[in-house]
Amino acid sequence: MSGPDVETDDDGLVRLQKLLAQAGVASRRKCEELMLDGLVEVDGEVVTRLGTKVDPRTAVIRVDGRRLPPMSAHVYLVLNKPRGVVSTMSDPEGRPTLADLVADRPERLFHVGRLDTDTSGLILLTNDGDFAHRMAHPSHEVDKTYVAEVEGEVSRATLQLLRDGVTLDDGPVQVSVAKLVEAGRGAARGRSIVELVIHEGRNRIVRRLLEQVGHPVRRLTRTRFGPVDLTGLRPGELRHLATDELGALLDSAQL
Repeated sequence: MSGPDVETDDDGLVRLQKLLAQAGVASRRKCEELMLDGLVEVDGEVVTRLGTKVDPRTAVIRVDGRRLPPMSAHVYLVLNKPRGVVSTMSDPEGRPTLADLVADRPERLFHVGRLDTDTSGLILLTNDGDFAHRMAHPSHEVDKTYVAEVEGEVSRATLQLLRDGVTLDDGPVQVSVAKLVEAGRGAARGRSIVELVIHEGRNRIVRRLLEQVGHPVRRLTRTRFGPVDLTGLRPGELRHLATDELGALLDSAQL
């Protein structure tokens, strides 16, 4: 929710059912029914009294267990980074950067973590510095999904090895999911496509991991970051996070 979209009283408060309706949860009447059914929580307490007022900037609101982001002037964007773009806002070597893709945005944006220059896919951008810092911190890291085209034919034993955990020179790596998407056949023989889900963000972690098990990466894309995916986004395109996506990420970052 952005600040200008929510009308508050002189104390900066707003009726809860009105806030829910303006946030797009449902109609005002349906939001009142959700409250009466005990499905709305504010700061951990179920609120059933119609007319209850809350501070839309600070209240932690959940509807049927789902977090509703607070009113904020911040923006939260997801970008499909093309291969060859540097995951910074400037580059002394003059290479294309994230800033080139968001040049028409008025905000000063931060990127949440980064992707290698030769890796494409999902990266988050925001002008909320605290959120960016929290989401990139190891203690709050969420599952990230990668699809990699690798050299060689990946065996079931190798997939199980990845799931069991592989130790690199800077420590062990835990893989939540490792599955074969496509095994090379015919003209594509000698290469495979695998999907990995990990929560770590160490430098070039996926490339190093797959090389360690004997399958160097040819192409790599991050397709998912927690609840956020690339559906409908072409390379270079971006969109605002949906309410459910942002709510889940704020919970992950304990904000």
